Amino acid sequence: MLSIKDNFKETINGGNPDRFVKQYEFMDIILEAPGKFFGEPGTQFLDDWGITWEWPVGQIGQFPVHDAEHIVIKDVTDWKNQLKVPSVMYTEEEWKPAMDHAAKIREDGQKYVTAFIAPGIFERTHHLMSMEEALIAYYEEPEAMHELIDRLTQYEIDWADQIIEHLHPEVIFHHDDWGGQRSTFMSPDMFEEFIKPAYAKIYKHYKDNGVEYIVHHSDCYAATLVPDMIDVGIDVWQGCMTTNNVPELIEKYGPQISFMGDIDSGVVDFPEWTPEILEEKTREAVDECGKLYFIPCLTQGLGFSSFPGVYEKADEIIDKLSAEKF
Repeated sequence: MLSIKDNFKETINGGNPDRFVKQYEFMDIILEAPGKFFGEPGTQFLDDWGITWEWPVGQIGQFPVHDAEHIVIKDVTDWKNQLKVPSVMYTEEEWKPAMDHAAKIREDGQKYVTAFIAPGIFERTHHLMSMEEALIAYYEEPEAMHELIDRLTQYEIDWADQIIEHLHPEVIFHHDDWGGQRSTFMSPDMFEEFIKPAYAKIYKHYKDNGVEYIVHHSDCYAATLVPDMIDVGIDVWQGCMTTNNVPELIEKYGPQISFMGDIDSGVVDFPEWTPEILEEKTREAVDECGKLYFIPCLTQGLGFSSFPGVYEKADEIIDKLSAEKF
């Protein structure tokens, strides 16, 4: 039986895996790095960028508060005066929990030391400005948006240096949602102008400094951006929804990039979920997508589910399907 790491490599390299890669099993994701991004349900908090976040009770996630009082960048042409970019420097004591986690992963040797980065470049622009104002600014104030993105990119590279120095990650798991369920938020041409150059720099920097694999989370429709994902060095697109026609993408791009998802969280991860629904959708995914360049996974952006038991049951079903098909 192949190790978890070797089975992952065989899968994404078109080799001879002996089972399906089981969701996030190959990554041990370090969430203890300094800085504050996650809140708790029922709370409101301020992050390092001055963004106010709110997580209403009964909702499955958090989102920035964008009323007139709380929005950070009110005029993108004046962003340099309105935005205070946080420092990437933290004490060794603040880094210690993350470093201890990385050391434990490395000692165990079963999974990849994985650094977690969120949000990404596009998300940061709309977190700072609101989605509506950010999308308008890409059209109406391209010069200011290029300048802002250049600064956000430099921040990411500076932060990457700290991650590399303290954690020596083998994998980067990077969030940035680029679309809704049926379309991207911007055209491929606009993506190539604004967002692609940033990721080309960021992901090259990671790989030039010892990172083996880039796993990019974007739980949305982004099929039209797959060539750009390949160009910037993404090895695995996590979160690819069924609306992308993942089997077709695997057939077209499989040797160049792998796809992790095709089990839409919104369809299987809800209060009244059942094992039968979950098995039906998981079986459809593996039947249609095959054994290579594909990792069956909930499209959720971390290795858990919004409602208790869904993620764990998906693991059990994938084991069952591996026994049937390998």
